[in-house]
Amino acid sequence: MKIQPIVEGHGDVKAFPVLLRRLITEAQAWGLDVGRPIRKPRNQLVRETELKRAVRLALLQPECSGVLILFDGDSDCPAELGPAVQGWAVAEAGGVPCEVVIAHREYEAWFLASIESMLGYRRIRADAQSHPNPEQPRGAKGQLEARMEAGATYLETTDQPALSAKFSLATAHQRCRSFRKLASSFGRLVRSMGQEVSEWPPARWAENG
Repeated sequence: MKIQPIVEGHGDVKAFPVLLRRLITEAQAWGLDVGRPIRKPRNQLVRETELKRAVRLALLQPECSGVLILFDGDSDCPAELGPAVQGWAVAEAGGVPCEVVIAHREYEAWFLASIESMLGYRRIRADAQSHPNPEQPRGAKGQLEARMEAGATYLETTDQPALSAKFSLATAHQRCRSFRKLASSFGRLVRSMGQEVSEWPPARWAENG
């Protein structure tokens, strides 16, 4: 039984399964695994015909029991765009559980929210501080790079998966509305896939950074 992701970026292809497996572990949803993400450009994921084509492809993947779509919000408002994309996806999924999450503004905002959990890791400076409003700035990748050692460059295909394995889920949940949306969508998805999840999100996320 697998969650089949659909994602936007090359970094997401490697990073999102890492994050989903962390969520599976947190939820103790031991019967689940994660399929290799299907990557589609963002401009396709926000168009009904192309989005539905991606969902059909997801349903053809081995052991697909649920579909989770993730892409960056950029300048769009997730509260406006998300329901439209969710409607298209659900209509095409034909009863297979399907959820859409839009990272506001970028996936890397979740790292900006919890930088203290990664000090000294992947060239992040030992004195780096989290952004006071991590989902506000455009260019979250640049903001993250500014918190790295002098001369270091953020490399999406290697740094994003590594940081996805390290950042504090609790802090991101506390500080990022779009990460809370990911958590709630994940919970709905796995329950719809027949997994028992007694407490979600974990109560300790509200207590520990």
